[in-house]
Amino acid sequence: MAMFGILNFDKPPGWTSRDVVNRVQRLVRPAKAGHAGTLDPLATGVLVVCVGPATRLVEYVQQMPKRYRATFRLGCTSPSDDTELEVTHLDAPPVPTRDVIEHALPMFVGDIQQRPPAYSAIKIEGKKAYQRARAGEKVEPASRQVTIHEIQILDYTYPELTLDIHCGSGTYVRSLGRDLAESLGTGAVMTALVRTSIGEFQVTESISPKDLTLEQIDRHLQPALLAVAPLPRITLTPAEAIEIGHGRFITARPPRSDECAAELSCGTTPPEETAALDPTGKLFALLHPRGEGRWGPRIVFRNSN
Repeated sequence: MAMFGILNFDKPPGWTSRDVVNRVQRLVRPAKAGHAGTLDPLATGVLVVCVGPATRLVEYVQQMPKRYRATFRLGCTSPSDDTELEVTHLDAPPVPTRDVIEHALPMFVGDIQQRPPAYSAIKIEGKKAYQRARAGEKVEPASRQVTIHEIQILDYTYPELTLDIHCGSGTYVRSLGRDLAESLGTGAVMTALVRTSIGEFQVTESISPKDLTLEQIDRHLQPALLAVAPLPRITLTPAEAIEIGHGRFITARPPRSDECAAELSCGTTPPEETAALDPTGKLFALLHPRGEGRWGPRIVFRNSN
């Protein structure tokens, strides 16, 4: 049976996201593997790796909301906004109270403008920002909109501040700490970061990539359907599966109530995208509307079952 699914890893400190993928790739070859959302070597926590045809679902996992536990040291700065580069301690910085920090947090909740770190993988004129910064160039990435759903203080004993951050895709947590500190009249560097969840993938349910075996992968490989859990879904008849497998259209029909994703109600408006399951309940294809009353395949996982 072909490898087709998702692995939820707890990335160790010092490992790159690519290190984890390479460990999986060596074991599942010739199947492919790819991660859905980079974690810096400093960071730990949830790293979702898609295996086999599920690598075509990376973009769906990347768009899922994420939750982080981040620790910042107030009263200092660094070019990378964390401890990767030399930290400079500010001269007599203010010491904000917990109440002052609590009062500032709402400014950073919702759709906000955020400037990515100079040392980041953001591309500037075709070259990554950190490559330009390391070459001595002055780097100022353009601000962009990100979504912060919630921020809570978990612990605060000056100068260490630990936050629980629930955010959307593309958020730089170290930038969030930097900007929060600047609003308080001081600076901050991120000293620790744990990604505690991506969508429904929780760090408490993740596995270690250390000493990984093929048997562990087989045991912990989760259904690819989890990558598109928010989408409405239908179960194809055997005849429909043949048509979709050959790239042809089928007659559109609304999902039954038991085929709707948990977060959605299936109304009369045709969805922009629908997950199609084969008769055994495995993800078979992703369908898009193709003209009046028809669906056609956007992605077919014909080799996955």
